[in-house]
Amino acid sequence: MKKFLLLIILAALPCLAYEVFQPEKLPEQKFRTQDEHLLFVIDFSQSMEETLNGESKAEMVQSVMEKYLPEIPADIPVGLRVYGHRCGFTAYHACKASELAVPISYNSVSTISQKLSDFKPRGMTPITYSLKQAVAGDFGEFNGTKHIVLLTDGGENCDESPCKYAIELSRLRPDFLIDVIAFNIGDKDDLEQLECAAVVTKGCFYQADTKAELMNILGNIVEKQKHVEARILPDRGE
Repeated sequence: MKKFLLLIILAALPCLAYEVFQPEKLPEQKFRTQDEHLLFVIDFSQSMEETLNGESKAEMVQSVMEKYLPEIPADIPVGLRVYGHRCGFTAYHACKASELAVPISYNSVSTISQKLSDFKPRGMTPITYSLKQAVAGDFGEFNGTKHIVLLTDGGENCDESPCKYAIELSRLRPDFLIDVIAFNIGDKDDLEQLECAAVVTKGCFYQADTKAELMNILGNIVEKQKHVEARILPDRGE
């Protein structure tokens, strides 16, 4: 029933037509000729403590980020938001565990790498709340493309729908683009929700089950940043 209702919602929005992501064909992204701000939204919920081949998923993400963050072009301001890094006294508080750990700024990649090592997997998975917080305040007054890269190892478990929120966001704020990396997720409903959040904002949906696959995906995302055409370089008084 849940899947059927989701399909009905999407069918009722012809202005948001999209293709399902296929590895050999990436969806065309919006506003790729404008200046861009980039925000990583990273999962530190309890399940990120699970190990794959002797290494926790959180440790894998940290090491992969450390490898590829320095390759992001210097003219792209980058920030970090984390969620699930606190348990909270109640489920309500756990579902508000989302924090802008590093504000979006230039030359922030070393700070992001350092901050990632400070967080440990602990709580729940407030994906939608984190996206709302990012949209509401993390990008400030910036007018160009607001690019969110969401990395999660599970679906929303705070009684919200990232798909429904993304549909609303795409109507009201077409300047937002969400890429989603689903890391070691097997639940079909969770994958459908996450894929929806990506494709309705004209972002890309990726699935990774191993560290090597995660490296390839993040490398691909970073490589695309290097080839954004006609990037408008900010005047920083140089």
